Amino acid sequence: MNPEAYKEFYSYTTDAISSLSWDPIRQRHIPFRASLRHKHSTWARTNHARPELYLKPQSTDELQLIVNLARQCGKQIVVVGSGHSPSDMTCTTSWMINLDDFGAVVSEDTEKMQIVVEAGIRLYAFISELEKRGWAMPNLGSIADQSIAGAIATSTHGSSLHHGLISESVVSLTLMLSSGKSVYCSMDQNRDLFQAALVSLGGLGIVTHVGFQAVPAFKIGWEQEVVSLSQFLKSWDHGVWTRAEFVRCWWFPYSERTVVWHGEQVDEPSKPPPQSWYAGKIGRMTYEVLLYFAKWFPSFMPDVERYVFYMQFGWEEGVKGSAVQKSYEALTLDCLFSQLVNEWAIPLDKGPEAIERLNHWLSGRQDLARIPYSSKGVYVHAPIEVRVSDSTIKGQKPWLDQSMADGPTLYLNATLYRPFLNDIPHWDTYYAAFEYLMKDLGGKPHWAKNFITPTRKDIWDMYPKMASWVKLREQLDPSHVFASEWLKRTLIGGPEAEKAIAEEEDFAITFLEGDDGNTHGTNE
Repeated sequence: MNPEAYKEFYSYTTDAISSLSWDPIRQRHIPFRASLRHKHSTWARTNHARPELYLKPQSTDELQLIVNLARQCGKQIVVVGSGHSPSDMTCTTSWMINLDDFGAVVSEDTEKMQIVVEAGIRLYAFISELEKRGWAMPNLGSIADQSIAGAIATSTHGSSLHHGLISESVVSLTLMLSSGKSVYCSMDQNRDLFQAALVSLGGLGIVTHVGFQAVPAFKIGWEQEVVSLSQFLKSWDHGVWTRAEFVRCWWFPYSERTVVWHGEQVDEPSKPPPQSWYAGKIGRMTYEVLLYFAKWFPSFMPDVERYVFYMQFGWEEGVKGSAVQKSYEALTLDCLFSQLVNEWAIPLDKGPEAIERLNHWLSGRQDLARIPYSSKGVYVHAPIEVRVSDSTIKGQKPWLDQSMADGPTLYLNATLYRPFLNDIPHWDTYYAAFEYLMKDLGGKPHWAKNFITPTRKDIWDMYPKMASWVKLREQLDPSHVFASEWLKRTLIGGPEAEKAIAEEEDFAITFLEGDDGNTHGTNE
């Protein structure tokens, strides 16, 4: 052993790193892949951080070394992937771990179509691995840039009443706890931990391995049509959400139009999608320039949005394109450029009221909107995304799943672009008004988005299992290695958490006999 190994990091880790990194079996020091000058930015450049150490481990041994050092040195750990969340939940001034180099396939069961992967694998790479085997993910959100662990941890969903969260296809998880020990969980083993960890928010430990139930690869034949807002709302209870397995909509308030996209699994030859004005370099740049212009002259925003809608879809109602694509090609989208995103889940049957009241507010009809914020001078971007899910279909509902517990869920997503990284005027007034409406209709915010008004008590009141989750978190992480600043501010920094920790019963956590917890096969 080299007693001065990693001496350059003593001021961050103490000299304990030299002894802790020594592997007596392999007679070598475990790599400590750290850098000191990393600047972290979210994908949308909405939040930034300079962690003390930025670490990119490539094995569980390296992860264990980092966790043990952090615990002994009183450091906090935040794990990041693509940073696609526009909030500051991935920001820290302590230690930041990126798992991009920890994304291999570990095992597979071809008969069951189950696969176990290291949790840093990005979804696009995971999809590629499934495709090699003739498999696919049964459901997918709008992007595939996140790590699989990040997508699970933040309650990512697609848009289908046949599916719930992406995590409903997860059959097992392995977590590394702040003790440095790993634990395996599934619906059959450590069930409480499993349902807590399916939306972990990075607070329980580091998800190191994910067991996933795939399905045979499939194509989606889809069609999209432009309908008036009034027609869209009339069809709400008459098949708009049940006409196909996958359905999603985009509402354009200033154009008084809605684009309805619906797709089914098909066995047909591939057919390319129609050309998108957004997707072209000229169209994309024109849109961003116009949005920037409207930042300085906000009253032009409705005209900008109507022009862009016309260029993308035309003005007449009716079918505006169709295609047959591989499932992941059909379900993912181009997010264009930097944006703030504020998405809430409400009961599906509250959708028409939500859209009508928000439309009244945007049109200056305060008495009909019943929202106690003035919309004077507030101009917003389009579209407002409208999606659905039903996580009551399967029995493994995560404790902190923001979808509805007793029926289908509607997700309304108020996106505001940031042209050339500039926020638009009065964005916070818009979001405060939007959130008032969502709370009034029994809504919950998406964990990874830019919600601004809910208090810690508001969040606690939304989740019956919050006290259990916080108690389990404290039990797994008594040293608060994974207690990020975002978690403290949002969930665990107040009297509600103190009460839960003092009064809730401990949970039983079972490790396999003779094993250190590093178990991540498909059949344990």
